Amino acid sequence: MPISLKIMPNRSRPQSPERRYRPRNNVVAVLAYDGVSTFELGIAAEMFGLTEAGRARYRVVICADGPGRRLAGSGVRIIADAGLETLARAGTIIVPGWQDIEARPSDELLAALRRAHARGVRIASICSGVFVLAAAGLLDGRRVTAHWANAAALAKKYPRLEVDPDVLYVDHGDIMTSAGRAAGLDLCLHIIRRDHGAEVANDVARRFVVAPHRDGGQAQFIARPVQKEGDPLTHLFDWALRHLDLDLSIDSLAARAHMSRRTFIRRFGEATGCAPGEWVLQARVSRARELLETGDTSIEDIATSVGFGSADTLRHHFRARMRTTPNRYRRTFRSKESPHARRKLRLRGYRVG
Repeated sequence: MPISLKIMPNRSRPQSPERRYRPRNNVVAVLAYDGVSTFELGIAAEMFGLTEAGRARYRVVICADGPGRRLAGSGVRIIADAGLETLARAGTIIVPGWQDIEARPSDELLAALRRAHARGVRIASICSGVFVLAAAGLLDGRRVTAHWANAAALAKKYPRLEVDPDVLYVDHGDIMTSAGRAAGLDLCLHIIRRDHGAEVANDVARRFVVAPHRDGGQAQFIARPVQKEGDPLTHLFDWALRHLDLDLSIDSLAARAHMSRRTFIRRFGEATGCAPGEWVLQARVSRARELLETGDTSIEDIATSVGFGSADTLRHHFRARMRTTPNRYRRTFRSKESPHARRKLRLRGYRVG
């Protein structure tokens, strides 16, 4: 049987972001088992357990096949708070990396996940945790992702899955999957963003000193030279992000960097891993996303302010990268604190409604 391994365009947003999926409660059950990845378990526990002014937005519970059981992971012993029965009472379940992709999880664990999903619990996997969800039969017929090194094995083992090895995460609302370990950060921020809005997710990202959203997919993670202090491209990137509404053609950027066109394209590729035109498009879509999330500016004005020129052009590039329209994206991801967010954007020099 052929392996269903499809190389998709670089996208890390959900297929249908207009399909909102609200958790039943704020309990996040983080699954633990022998050999669990302590890094991935820690990502979930720390991100969802973060407090603001002494108040936690989520209640994190570590669950295993027996409360109080000591579990080993990377030389660290973990004591679970609760048993598997707690999964069905949670609002969200996080499944960290599975220790052996060839090993089948216990029937008790798989049954507990099926019961939880049937009761409407949202379930998300990090890295090889996708193998646990696949073994439970929760991913059949769905588009999923995994670490690029495990994607072919996942597609071969579970041929009813549509495995996309190029994205950082995939969101179906009730089920989410993410790529390699650090992509768990992206997925957790995405969940926080869905539950509490863009501004809260951005604040969490700042506290963890990570990007609120990384554009592109796993293909971006290739060896690249570190930019040296004083590199003209460093200042060029900063300038371009502040002037997305100007002419950012290769010739104009090369002239600003005081390089020939050929040298500029080569240096730009070395620094970013992509062509100048693609980088500009990603930056413009990213800025449009931010304005859609936090303001009431019209689509036409957003298109002008980020350099697309017209609403039609913005819609074309937005749909190509986000798989949705700007209006649908706005309805799904608009920040709950948009008036405050608009003031913050104005202070940063952005033109918002």
